[in-house]
Amino acid sequence: MATILVVDDELGIRALLSEILTDEGHTVELAENAAQARQVREMLRPDLVLLDIWMPDVDGVTLLKEWSSGGQLTMPVIMMSGHGTIDTAVEATKVGASAFLEKPITLQKLLRAVDQALIKPGQRNLGTVGQLPPAAGLTRPVLRPDGPDGGHGLAPASLLAPAMALAPALHDGPRAEQSFDLDRPLREARDAFEKSYFEFHLAKEGGSMTRVAEKTGLERTHLYRKLKQLGVDLARNKRGGA
Repeated sequence: MATILVVDDELGIRALLSEILTDEGHTVELAENAAQARQVREMLRPDLVLLDIWMPDVDGVTLLKEWSSGGQLTMPVIMMSGHGTIDTAVEATKVGASAFLEKPITLQKLLRAVDQALIKPGQRNLGTVGQLPPAAGLTRPVLRPDGPDGGHGLAPASLLAPAMALAPALHDGPRAEQSFDLDRPLREARDAFEKSYFEFHLAKEGGSMTRVAEKTGLERTHLYRKLKQLGVDLARNKRGGA
């Protein structure tokens, strides 16, 4: 597991990303501006940085350029923005960003980008199932208007190319009709139903946490906790909806 620095001036974004990444087993450090980010980077040397572009003191692209020109870009950096453009993505990747995520960031998009960024150079191109291609190809961002996770932002081309090859259907596709063993305690029967219910919707919506949250009427953070509680295999659903 990795040490990840999240840099964002919005408290809610920092809290949400911290919760998700901590649940994935990572150690998460937080910074709300460039000054704090510099201090944390110097003290801890994180394995990965999630860096917001629009911040009040120094914007993320400027900080990225500072690290790059000063020889401090020793870790992959994933840029984040709620107002992304192709020009911004191109500029960030030219400076050294490994990926570009547009807010709101879905769970699937976040974990896929983090997993890819943390692949060590010597471990890339091994051809293992579920592994995305190397970050070295992240130089040509493309518009993803109707991607599998419902995103409308920018994503590096190398994150998109393997999507079809890594998308086996869950089971034989979502099944609306299922049978349940009712000869058991109510709590166990209810949990079994809820697990199947959420797995059905995850498969139907291609693993998109945003669309599943809308469909089920749950707030996304609550939904994520519920799936963890029920033991839903998010990694499998992530592969199925990639």
